[in-house]
Amino acid sequence: MRGRSLYFDRRMLAIALMGFASGLPLLLTTSTLGYWLSKVGIDKTTIGLFALVGLPYALKFLWAPVLDRATIPVLGAALGRRRSWALAAQLGLVGAIVGLGASDPLDAPALTAAWALAVSFLSATQDVAIDAYRIEVLDDDEQGAGAAVTQAGYRGGMLAAGAGAVALADFLPWSIVFAALAVAVGVGMLGVLLGPEPERPPGLAPPVPEEGALRRALLVPFRELSRHPQWGAILLFALLYKYGDAVAGVMANPFYVDLGFSGVEVASVTKVWSIVAFLPGVFVGGVLVAKLGVLRGLFVGGVLQALTNLLFALLAVRGHDLAFLAVAVGSDAFTGGLASAAFVAFLSNLSRGAATGTQYALLTSLMAAGRTAMSSGSGWLADQVGWPGFWVATTLLAVPGLLLLWWLAARGAPRAAEPGSGHRA
Repeated sequence: MRGRSLYFDRRMLAIALMGFASGLPLLLTTSTLGYWLSKVGIDKTTIGLFALVGLPYALKFLWAPVLDRATIPVLGAALGRRRSWALAAQLGLVGAIVGLGASDPLDAPALTAAWALAVSFLSATQDVAIDAYRIEVLDDDEQGAGAAVTQAGYRGGMLAAGAGAVALADFLPWSIVFAALAVAVGVGMLGVLLGPEPERPPGLAPPVPEEGALRRALLVPFRELSRHPQWGAILLFALLYKYGDAVAGVMANPFYVDLGFSGVEVASVTKVWSIVAFLPGVFVGGVLVAKLGVLRGLFVGGVLQALTNLLFALLAVRGHDLAFLAVAVGSDAFTGGLASAAFVAFLSNLSRGAATGTQYALLTSLMAAGRTAMSSGSGWLADQVGWPGFWVATTLLAVPGLLLLWWLAARGAPRAAEPGSGHRA
């Protein structure tokens, strides 16, 4: 199945709806949570400590083997292994989000943190199940389109938990806002019920209670990943591919503030308009991967997402120019969506066999943790070279990842991640 017709497949609709439920709690426990805490008068030091509630996203590979090996009784018989875990996590998310909104961060900050941690844990667990579901229910040549609809749904969920929640909070109590977000998780539940259960991946044996089972559950995914030629270089590429964008993203808001853009201008352009531009980008990226393959899609997306950073260098020279901000943000979002579709397809096709959920969790956890640490010096870089130089530098930081991709492609190392490699993901 190729091209645009694939997007009308029942599986794609289910994946998009699940993506919505995946994106919603992520933003809820980051920027929206910080905004709420700030509005009720929590000091900045405490708000900073609340960032630690996001640790489950970096540690989800630790319990991913359970989702790969175990099936929930009764629910699993009705829905299958992947969808039953996704639905169980979503039911937990509904309760945790309501509990978070009902807590009082001023009088009981520890309780608020506990509820936020519960939301993050359940959200990370849902991500493991949904990512594994997408990889297993689609063929290799469908992964690009699957990545596109996942990203589209994901951004929709982030929009609801971000701009939507902040706007509602001007008119309704926060407890009602959080309750509304809990209801929105039902979109993902609908996706679970609509989607077909994937075929049982090859090599998956029923879990047996024997000594060392958990150790093997963690080691087998590493072992399978290490079978790829130059697998260490592949992991390094995955770390570097979006490095320039990661550095740029950390300093985007300080940059807008320094140029004198108001909060309304920043919200309308960088949140709403960026998502409007991002969505066609991921769909074009999905079609591009289906037509050209994952590697060429990665090259095209990587080059374009790097070049659009130069628009921000021009914006730094022009100063407060709302129209040009919209051009820069829109171009960056479109090319970022295109590159993201290819990148998710690449990681999805690397995750295979008996431990799909654990492998994908390992890849995404390592990449997220690594890029976060590597981008921590972005503020220092901006201070040293100024804003125009900073944005030029972020463009140059994309070059190592692209060169490494060229080196790997020349040696055929990532061939297993290409459609037509003989594997049903």
